[in-house]
Amino acid sequence: MPLVLGIDPGSKRTGYGLVAREASRLRFIAAGAVTTRVNAPLPFRLHQVFEGLQEVIARYAPDQVAVEDIFFAKNVRSAVRLGHVRGVALLAAAAAGLPIFEYPPASIKMAVAGYGRAEKQQVGLMVKNILNLTGDIQEDAADALAAAICHLNQTPSLTGAAQ
Repeated sequence: MPLVLGIDPGSKRTGYGLVAREASRLRFIAAGAVTTRVNAPLPFRLHQVFEGLQEVIARYAPDQVAVEDIFFAKNVRSAVRLGHVRGVALLAAAAAGLPIFEYPPASIKMAVAGYGRAEKQQVGLMVKNILNLTGDIQEDAADALAAAICHLNQTPSLTGAAQ
């Protein structure tokens, strides 16, 4: 049963979601977000993200990691911060020796909603449908679950062994 950790990097909240493949279906394992103190200096927030993702990796022992790639942002400062958070997420996965796969936001949206420019709400609804979830799911966690789903859909023969 291959287990994929999806990560949606963010400087305020970094979403994570774990999805497993069981035969031909996908199964929800866990999801949440590493929330940082907004008023804290960036290095402190990056450390919080790193430690939070290390805890998730230690607790669930995923086989692979799927991370949302950088997108072009209008605000350069926000894009740079996002790049720092992505780097920390990649470092946490690499430190654990996990294979890392990166997907552009449009590919992730296409994989779950069938449209590369789908709105966040639409992605969240499709994630809930694909994984048979009820109730509300945090936006960042839904995006992370979408990254994991995208990866599992890209690698249908994934056996759980490191590639």
